[in-house]
Amino acid sequence: MQTNMVPRLCREVSVIGQGCWRLGADWGDVEDDTAQQILHAAADAGVTFFDTADVYGDGRSERAVGRFLAERGDASIVVATKMGRRADPHVAGAYTLDNFRRWTDRSRENLGVDTLDLVQLHCPPRLGAGGSADLR
Repeated sequence: MQTNMVPRLCREVSVIGQGCWRLGADWGDVEDDTAQQILHAAADAGVTFFDTADVYGDGRSERAVGRFLAERGDASIVVATKMGRRADPHVAGAYTLDNFRRWTDRSRENLGVDTLDLVQLHCPPRLGAGGSADLR
């Protein structure tokens, strides 16, 4: 599997990643054992980049990836997760430092890790002219 260096992560990642939305069972049921088989098959094929989100199955996808990480014990695995879609309402005002901390803590717990490799904002709301999220 071809890899590329991601300078900001100081890590090599596979050019093909495994998307984990379906493992959250939002789009048809995926048994836990089947999810593990999928994740291990991807890693066996050389995939080292796994993409999930806190909202996929309300954390189910992250928990599946966390189980996989614990079973695999492979330091070359990089997990990207996303946060922000769980905000209610899903507006810029919900993007606060306190919420970021809560969402990060929940994802770390779901994944069973102390630190997250990569966190992305999941479909952030469009800010108005000159608007910004208050991250103080």
